[in-house]
Amino acid sequence: MLRTSASRVLDDSDRDEVLDLLDTDPVANVFVASRVRTVGLNPARLGGQMWGFGPRGGLVSLCYAGANLVPVNAGPEAVHAFADRARKQGRRCSSIVGPQGAVSQLWERLEPHWGRARAIRWAQPVMATAQKPLVPADPLVRRVRPEQFERLLPACVAMFTEEVGVSPNAGDGGALYRTRVAELIRIGRSYARIDDGRVVFKAEVGAVTPQACQIQGVWVDPQLRGQGHAVAGMAAVVEAALACFAPVVTLYVNDFNRSARAVYRKVGFHEVDTFMSVLF
Repeated sequence: MLRTSASRVLDDSDRDEVLDLLDTDPVANVFVASRVRTVGLNPARLGGQMWGFGPRGGLVSLCYAGANLVPVNAGPEAVHAFADRARKQGRRCSSIVGPQGAVSQLWERLEPHWGRARAIRWAQPVMATAQKPLVPADPLVRRVRPEQFERLLPACVAMFTEEVGVSPNAGDGGALYRTRVAELIRIGRSYARIDDGRVVFKAEVGAVTPQACQIQGVWVDPQLRGQGHAVAGMAAVVEAALACFAPVVTLYVNDFNRSARAVYRKVGFHEVDTFMSVLF
């Protein structure tokens, strides 16, 4: 009998136990761990709920339920419990993302109730590096300054639309997305090469913990692709991330994006895990 009753909503009194569990795999869990370390587990600050599987003092699995549904260390019983809670609550997320096995099992249970997904990315290699880049860094890639926000924003919107398949300006007119882009610039985690007002390359360090940081939003102007900007740009961001944020730099990429995977390998990344994403 599956113990679905073991699923419960966590709060700040569970923070230490949650972080201990997240730290067992700091690369896979960097996004969720970064959120918890930054704002804690209060739903109002977290932007969602954190579900736990297992009793207090015996927590074995987690599921972040916010804009994304993200299972953590979730075996079959935990997946069943989280799927049951998600089904009863109704879909509030724009995606399910995380380790391939847990996400595929969650989606198998939720699809009959939530309906078809807009897109499914079945295999997304998780890549990581802890070493100096294997190629020279682009010296013109620098931290984006607040006054460059309006220049950078169109490139961010183009990247998001190309990657996700919908514009971040849908729904609220892009207000939340603008806020996130501005925040990453404000805290010094947005990097770009901007030549005469033109964004050539850009990327952000989207999540940071003491153990790892995650690069996101990698983009090169479509008219300038194939000229080495991605390799040199990524080398610059990795150098900065290792120096400023964490000893391990990670990211995940669609398996069908062979050019991006080749870029990351040239810089020094290697595959360590596989994620899956279900997009709504």
